[in-house]
Amino acid sequence: MTDDRGSAGLAGLAGLADNAWLRFGARRLGRLLVSVWVLVTAAFLMIHLIPGDPVRASLGSTAPLSLVNERRAALGLDDPLWLQYLRYLRNLLSGELGTSMTSGLPVSQVVGDRLPATVELGVAASALAVLVAVPLGLAMAALTRNGRRRHLELGFTSSSVVLATVPEFLLAVGLVYVFGVTLGWAPVAGRAGPGSYVLPVLALAIGPAAVLARIVRVEVLAVLRADHLRTARAKRLPARLLYLRHALPNAMTATLTLCGLMLSGMVAGTVLVENVFAWPGLGSTIVGSILGKDLPVVQGVVLVYGIGVLLVNLAVDITLALLDPRSTIREG
Repeated sequence: MTDDRGSAGLAGLAGLADNAWLRFGARRLGRLLVSVWVLVTAAFLMIHLIPGDPVRASLGSTAPLSLVNERRAALGLDDPLWLQYLRYLRNLLSGELGTSMTSGLPVSQVVGDRLPATVELGVAASALAVLVAVPLGLAMAALTRNGRRRHLELGFTSSSVVLATVPEFLLAVGLVYVFGVTLGWAPVAGRAGPGSYVLPVLALAIGPAAVLARIVRVEVLAVLRADHLRTARAKRLPARLLYLRHALPNAMTATLTLCGLMLSGMVAGTVLVENVFAWPGLGSTIVGSILGKDLPVVQGVVLVYGIGVLLVNLAVDITLALLDPRSTIREG
């Protein structure tokens, strides 16, 4: 009888856990769908709220009125707004993003050609920021624990604050001038070979790495004051095990949350950095499309950027839930 009750209790706990995960997944999926709908609606309204006639802008001021009207009718811009919206949603569901007013190419092709360059730049910058920030934050926590080496702590804090507040485009310009123009150590434009990645990746990664290193240090110091870490320290565990096995995993929750915000910020940062380095990605594409009034391309790029940010946030939420299931699922 006792064994049966114990088995039933374990089964009930497993069922509750499964239900909690299902509720967590349903909430996150619902939020994602609502966010995507808001993003899609905003991208659709953007073409109607921006002053000026995009058809006239794409054809030029000397184009005859008959040609402008014919082009507007072909694009369906004379239809009622609700009909245009429904057609826009239908096209998106079928994978159709429209046609570029400048080149006449499908927007999906334009985005597909430029997306890999932006993804490569963002992934490389994110990886560099994490690989530099986590060891640096751990080292600074170990060196400055219990108020030691105050001069080192002050220098680290001051330099990280300065680096974190410098805008990406200003940092990019400085890197171009010093390492590209003055020293000639790296290419300053284009995407040709491994060397061309160095400066744009640094421009994107330096600021987030400085912020993340400070957060890692603060979180690790806070974890080291916890009771279970005092117990581990009393057992004379090696410093390597103390920091890597006990302190770092417990400090990863806030670190991962900040990483999600950093990645979202990097998405916006690529727009400016790509234009400084003439990087053939979505950032330079959207700026050129805005200047050329090519609104279908602007819409497509905005959607890709927005969905990218939403997917990054979803991935961070899932990772946090896996690391700390009880608190994350309950709060989510």
